[in-house]
Amino acid sequence: MTLEDRLVSLIETGGPIPLSTYMQIALHDPQAGYYATRPGLGRDFTTAPETSQVFGELIGIWLVHEWRGIGAPARFKLVEIGPGRGQLMLDALRVAGMAGGDAFLSALRLVFVEPSPVLRAALADVFAPLNPTFAATLAAVPAGPALIIGNEYLDCLPARQFRRSGGVWRECVVGLMDDRQLAFGLAADEPRPPAGTALAGDVVEVQTGLDLLVADLVTRASPARALFIDYGPDAAAPGDTLRAYRDGRQAAPLVAPGLCDLTVDVDFGRLARLATAAGLDVAGPTPQGMFLLGLGAQARLNQLVAANPDDAEAVFEAARKLIDPAEMGARFKAICLSSAGLPAPAGF
Repeated sequence: MTLEDRLVSLIETGGPIPLSTYMQIALHDPQAGYYATRPGLGRDFTTAPETSQVFGELIGIWLVHEWRGIGAPARFKLVEIGPGRGQLMLDALRVAGMAGGDAFLSALRLVFVEPSPVLRAALADVFAPLNPTFAATLAAVPAGPALIIGNEYLDCLPARQFRRSGGVWRECVVGLMDDRQLAFGLAADEPRPPAGTALAGDVVEVQTGLDLLVADLVTRASPARALFIDYGPDAAAPGDTLRAYRDGRQAAPLVAPGLCDLTVDVDFGRLARLATAAGLDVAGPTPQGMFLLGLGAQARLNQLVAANPDDAEAVFEAARKLIDPAEMGARFKAICLSSAGLPAPAGF
């Protein structure tokens, strides 16, 4: 039975399901979900660490600065959520080892929050000298001093979607057509978007996973700092931003569940409000380009261009996309959530 067959059976039995439930199953089902079985990095999507080594190297500098900011503990967890093939961490640790020396490297305990068995096996091999451990969720990572990184993780958190027509709000659901094909529809009842949602139109998405993320961070008993880089607005809530990708092309979100990556824009404003209300310190969101420039992106890019004169144009162009406001540098944003009372993080 395919994942689509199971979804059809679920809907036939219990009725239409919220969009958030569909996304959760399609992406994170442990047997047939997209991230558990078909990691599409480099095929369905490409992230910043694969674009230029500058990205991961600057994150490495940031990590050393923040390790010192949380008191340079002799033991701390370095956690990456959704590490993919580990390129970001490879670049980050190469530079962090030089900037922080043996004290930093001996203090860290590497933890990957990664559901895919395929990627877990690959990461365990690549990072074998550091003996990494794995967790299915951030909540499963033991409490203690921690630095947490999530690059393009927030956009895969399931979202509820609400539509307003004639002054009435209804939740978007996934149901069935007469031929048992999956189809979008609207719930019969009239739930409003959650309180505090910044409304700017007749369609709004609310990622309930942001609430859980903040709760997981708050429950950590020791100093923790989490850096997230992703795309989305920082004022009003996103509208209809649900997209699906397969083999590098945009696809219909309800076709071939489990075979396509699903993504929505992140509501950074709501994340900041949730974190502040929970007692966390919030820095950002700030455009990715400004964040990276604040960490020394231009100086590092100049070094790479000088060291690779034969490939200078390609090196420059790859890194430029990360910092140029007309490219990823503006669309993507960085936000840092910290335990209360810590020094301000670098780059903000």
